[in-house]
Amino acid sequence: MVTLQGEKYMTDFEAKKAILDIGKRMYDKGFVAANDGNISCKTGPRTIWTTPTGVSKGFMTQDMLVKMDLDGKVLMGRMKPSSEVKMHLRVYEENPGLKAAVHAHPPVATSFAIAGISLDSAILTEAVMGLGSIPIAKYATPGTQEVPDSIAPFVNTHNGVLLANHGALTWGSDIYQAFYRLESVEYYATILMYTGNIIGRQNVLSCSQVNKLLDIRKKLGITSGGIPPCAACETNDRDIVTSDDIRPLETVELLRAGSIPERRLSDSEGNMSPDKRQTPCMPKGVTSLVRPGDQIPVRDGAGAGAHANAGTGGRAKEEIIAEVARRVMEELKAGGTV
Repeated sequence: MVTLQGEKYMTDFEAKKAILDIGKRMYDKGFVAANDGNISCKTGPRTIWTTPTGVSKGFMTQDMLVKMDLDGKVLMGRMKPSSEVKMHLRVYEENPGLKAAVHAHPPVATSFAIAGISLDSAILTEAVMGLGSIPIAKYATPGTQEVPDSIAPFVNTHNGVLLANHGALTWGSDIYQAFYRLESVEYYATILMYTGNIIGRQNVLSCSQVNKLLDIRKKLGITSGGIPPCAACETNDRDIVTSDDIRPLETVELLRAGSIPERRLSDSEGNMSPDKRQTPCMPKGVTSLVRPGDQIPVRDGAGAGAHANAGTGGRAKEEIIAEVARRVMEELKAGGTV
């Protein structure tokens, strides 16, 4: 490391070695195919090393890398930088405290980018603390000025973005933090895919639980990331097992129907208090998503229009979808279709 103007930077040798290491890891993990992706790392207040165009990230050598200044002028190297280096330069322009950026096309995260679904759900503690929400930057033609313009609004408030119909970009205070955030983006997207689209159920963390995680994030020195929507009520505050009298084949069908009875390990048989039989602030099976600090409408015993501290102010999209699905299933059952 070298200290310049009071800031620590990797030396040229360290930066080039790290870029090759991360390029190989990206390629081995399947985050990039063929010559996709690009990496950059600052070695001074206005200098970076970056990856060349037209070379697989898994097969780079140090003599292929390119040194540039933040004005886009090539200072060293026999090859041309990627046309998408403009995106990296804009990251450093918007937030001079950042020292590395990584762009790749991890399959699951890129699928979310193609579907237009941001990674914005409080279901994973590590994602809330270390990553936050990951928005989608509007579509931009690769290699054009549209790309850096599209990501600029998020560089100071988030830890990365999905690029619409393209891939993912993450940044950090050093090159490994930038790469770890890319790994976390793909892992977060994978968990969202499994729970939301394969298992078909997510227990979203409550606002109280999210606030505690945000406090930890602050203590870790992470000041960006955004806040994902949270559940008005806790849905994971008791141990749960499936009923002992369900046979394995029946379990699959009941799971699909969403009707497996639950036995809570912390409650004695026949001794469950009314407040534990049903969440008081929302109908059973519906999770209302809000932001911490919003107003939650009180639904049981409080009268029309009453509110508790942190409610929705309106029905969440997920609640509406769940209600529509419930009514459709009732109609199908009534007609003997299912």
